[in-house]
Amino acid sequence: MRVGRAVALALGRAGFDVAIAYHRSARAARVVVRRLRALGARGVAFRADLADPAAARRLVAQTRRALGGLDVLVNNAARFERTPFATTTEAAFDRHLDLNLRAAFFCSQAAARVMRGRGGWIVNIGDAGAHRAWPSYIPYTLSKAALPALTRSLAAALRPHRIRVNCVAPGAVLRPPGFPLARWKRVTRGRVSRVDEVTGAVVSFATCAPSVTGRVRSVG
Repeated sequence: MRVGRAVALALGRAGFDVAIAYHRSARAARVVVRRLRALGARGVAFRADLADPAAARRLVAQTRRALGGLDVLVNNAARFERTPFATTTEAAFDRHLDLNLRAAFFCSQAAARVMRGRGGWIVNIGDAGAHRAWPSYIPYTLSKAALPALTRSLAAALRPHRIRVNCVAPGAVLRPPGFPLARWKRVTRGRVSRVDEVTGAVVSFATCAPSVTGRVRSVG
């Protein structure tokens, strides 16, 4: 949730009202909401398993009711688990694609229905590392590597409705659990991406949206 939390707070500081989605950590979500309100933003949190398309639709509807509109969607929800090739199960494979890729599609579909006629912005959070060979994280890298293609297709589909779609694909932000430090340094070439670099890109897109009224949903 680290990147999602940072994105939500950065948008709050930029003057947006923010709704965040959480699945398990209600306590962490409440902390983010309190910090948003301390910034002077309206902050709300909703529990949602975004691997379920119906939950994505409910979340957008709840956000619209709570904040009075929806101008920016940030697709950040993701699963990141070690899945060695020889032992990866169908369930583990599906869990990654359902949350990392399918959720982005159906959240975008639901948000676009609200944004049509008003304009808006959709930002997908990808991963530059997904284009490298990570044999113990194949479902994760597959799902994240597909996000740029999804972004391009959504951008073409939604352009007539003044809804712009972009993908922010940072380098490594956190070392994967169990990933050897020595190899991690080689993968990242000694440098990891800073969270503020990710939030800066998202806020830059959000503040250039064609019709921004201060309503935003950030999926954390």
